[in-house]
Amino acid sequence: MDSKIVIIPTYNEKENIEKIIRAVLALEGDYHMIIIDDGSPDGTADIVKRLQKEFPSRLFLIERSGKLGLGTAYITGFKWSVEHGYDYIFEMDADFSHDPSDLPRLYETCSKEGADLAIGSRYCNGVSVINWPIGRVVMSYFASVYVRTVLGMKVYDTTAGFKCYKRKVLETIDLDDVRMKGYGFQIEMKYTTFRLGFKIKEVPIIFVDRKEGTSKMSSGIFGEAFWGVIGMRFRRFRPKTAK
Repeated sequence: MDSKIVIIPTYNEKENIEKIIRAVLALEGDYHMIIIDDGSPDGTADIVKRLQKEFPSRLFLIERSGKLGLGTAYITGFKWSVEHGYDYIFEMDADFSHDPSDLPRLYETCSKEGADLAIGSRYCNGVSVINWPIGRVVMSYFASVYVRTVLGMKVYDTTAGFKCYKRKVLETIDLDDVRMKGYGFQIEMKYTTFRLGFKIKEVPIIFVDRKEGTSKMSSGIFGEAFWGVIGMRFRRFRPKTAK
């Protein structure tokens, strides 16, 4: 059986973390999870440690000191997952904006349909977002249009954070050379995957805004992504093995 692991970065997610862990680990297919916690003062990591006693071979935790950024959290999880030999490596939010029941659809898109990267997409079939203010929907949608136009990448949801990678993609990308830390990280990883010739496929999902906890979105995150995309357009991308 293919080995699968879901990476979830956390900061102050005590309202959601136990529920999301139980929802993912209840799925058929023997999914594993690794939580990357950035020193949450609300005790998120303590909840994970308690659940590790219940799921000792399927639930893992890396604690980091302070908020070091979404991108670095995922890179930490990618490196750990590759080192431990997982075949399929997922990104997912803790707040149920990504439905755990969609994980098997992403997996099958890679395992059966030939994709190297499957993206849970809010925009490949129109706009599928629930409970966002209209201004945020418009900003997110047109951010993806902007990225698609500048980078020439045929991905409708360029900032999506619900994804499944085949291990070979993350082994090929030089993770130490990934430059963007916030939501621009999501764009950079997709564009690097695209530029290295891997097959990307979008899977339509319904995105539901968080019901509990606090959003980590900020205007600075969008600023980094806007200017970073221009820089990305002129970068050269080489596989890790070429160094």
